[in-house]
Amino acid sequence: MGNSKYSGKAPEELELNHLIYTKENRVATVTINRPESHNALNFETVRELHRVFEDVTWDDDIAVMVLTGAGEKAFCTGADIKQWHDEFMTHPGDFYKWMGAFIEMHDRLRNIGKPTVARLNGIVVGGGNELNIACDLAIAADDIYIRQVGPARGSVPAAGATQWLPLIVGDRRAREILLLCDEIPAEKALEWGLVNRIIPRGRLDDAVQEVTEKLINKLPEVTRYTKQQLNLWRDLSWGISIGHARDWLTVHTSAPEIFEGIDSFKNKKPIDYEKVRQGLLTQCASCRATMPVRYKYCGECGKELA
Repeated sequence: MGNSKYSGKAPEELELNHLIYTKENRVATVTINRPESHNALNFETVRELHRVFEDVTWDDDIAVMVLTGAGEKAFCTGADIKQWHDEFMTHPGDFYKWMGAFIEMHDRLRNIGKPTVARLNGIVVGGGNELNIACDLAIAADDIYIRQVGPARGSVPAAGATQWLPLIVGDRRAREILLLCDEIPAEKALEWGLVNRIIPRGRLDDAVQEVTEKLINKLPEVTRYTKQQLNLWRDLSWGISIGHARDWLTVHTSAPEIFEGIDSFKNKKPIDYEKVRQGLLTQCASCRATMPVRYKYCGECGKELA
């Protein structure tokens, strides 16, 4: 670990609850360990990722970082919708803090100064794909898919996807991914440049090890500056848009349209897009539930609707 006060720490010193963090043979492996929620990111996990990414940056014994998810179902599915529904719908100002932590975590990941590899062990959705494209390289099991769902579910994918997908896959394909919200199977993801390799699931770890061994045997300072140069256009698009996105998303977190999307996802019911489009929904001032405008009383809490 070294004697400098800026050296990395032993993983157990970081007191992690939602991540598994290991260091071995100059490779740091960070595993989002919330398989029960498809490795979704709640506030606590975002904060832990920031701490771990900082530790990877400071540890001179680490040459490469691998980011992955626990289990075989999901790499990461983005923001924890349950937390969004239960906390931010009633206290939308708190979303500004969550988004701020997410931005800081992304800045730390992008500027980690060492090669980063996304090990895509399962579905990659929403903010999970934004973690994927923030990494330098991505190696995927051949049975996964990638999907952005914001416009279908109540969020704007502006925490990396709107900024970086046009750079990675081109403008037309980025618009297809973000506006249609279709699943992108592994083979198409490879063709479009969303991943570097697709590998049969049983050989995924071998493929990741092969790539990390190649990355270890590179000059560290030259590699760091190469990354800095490669980040130019990402940094530019991110810097001029992310603050605006943070405020817009916070202001609109409690809007009826957003609430309908989040509430429908949490309660596993289809969104009535036609009612939303016709403006036939209103929001209860007491519990924030979305109700048809013809209702006099809220169907959730029973209070009279304005």
